[in-house]
Amino acid sequence: MYKIDFYIIKKFLGTFFFSIGLIISIAIVFDFSENVDEFIEKDAPTRAIIFDYYLNFIPYFANLFSPLFIFISVIFFTSKMASNTEIIAILSSGVNFSRFLRPFFISALILSCLSFYLNNFLIPESNKKRLNFRYKYIKNAYRNTDKNIHMQLDTNSYAYFESYSASTDVGIKFSLEQFDTKGKLNYKLIADYVKWDTTQNLWSIQNYYEREILANREIIRKGLKKDTVLNMKPEEFSRRETDVEMLNYYELNREIEAEKFKGTKMVVFYEIEKYKRFAFPFAALILTFIGVAIASRKVRGGIGMHLGLGLLISFSFILFMKITQTFATNGGLHPMLAMWIPNMIYGVLAIYLLKKAPK
Repeated sequence: MYKIDFYIIKKFLGTFFFSIGLIISIAIVFDFSENVDEFIEKDAPTRAIIFDYYLNFIPYFANLFSPLFIFISVIFFTSKMASNTEIIAILSSGVNFSRFLRPFFISALILSCLSFYLNNFLIPESNKKRLNFRYKYIKNAYRNTDKNIHMQLDTNSYAYFESYSASTDVGIKFSLEQFDTKGKLNYKLIADYVKWDTTQNLWSIQNYYEREILANREIIRKGLKKDTVLNMKPEEFSRRETDVEMLNYYELNREIEAEKFKGTKMVVFYEIEKYKRFAFPFAALILTFIGVAIASRKVRGGIGMHLGLGLLISFSFILFMKITQTFATNGGLHPMLAMWIPNMIYGVLAIYLLKKAPK
């Protein structure tokens, strides 16, 4: 049986890496043809295109497509084994179906562990170069379209902007409130706008009205300009949702805690990314077992029938994951549930199909 184990593992991993290499090559060709005008127009250096963008493009998209191509690889070579009556011969020799699944499980586990490492450590580092290149030479400058922005700066201080311009680092209709330990307001500042001073690395508050509430009196001040230090940076208002892909596992956890404290809308995107990095590798195991259960039966349609059914299931899985992700972003569904519900449902489907598979 050990020879058969190595045979199946070799077929599994060989088919997977060949198919993922093929699709990445095609993706690079299409991406280059789509962005070549931008590269020429913005004078992107050839070295940066190759080493900063496309070299880091490969692990990102390979990992992105990995569950789908793990599934397709399992369907393809398992269906071919079934068509050649190899599976019938293995089971007829006294090997039970659970033992037959072992090399599939080992192969899927190897790929799942690799995906987990890529997701949490290698890809975030490579994404820093890839996304920075993309922001500089492909995508347009970021524009903050948020309105009525509320932030908690520290335990007792809260800031508000009616709007913020990321291109000029100017916040319109700014206010700052500070409370004592009992929750009573003791300071408030209102200004027409606030601007980040890049030379002094502080905030310049323009045309302000300041009110300080003491125990037995109030102090009111007005002025045209006031420079101050606040616990916020301009980068916090110019973050794209894809910036989360640059954070490794430890950085992501620290960022989630910081954003929770400030109460920003980015928390949900960070938490979705966190739970997706755990759920995504686990999906490879589930799709592997579904693929084996479907393709191990010899049918009249052969590989074509198995591939068609496999693609339907895999695309429905990806679609379902996107739907639950949207519910987490806009509908209040907890990010952990959003990322694990597809795994749980398709995990039940995998168990059902394995029970129905030919023994």
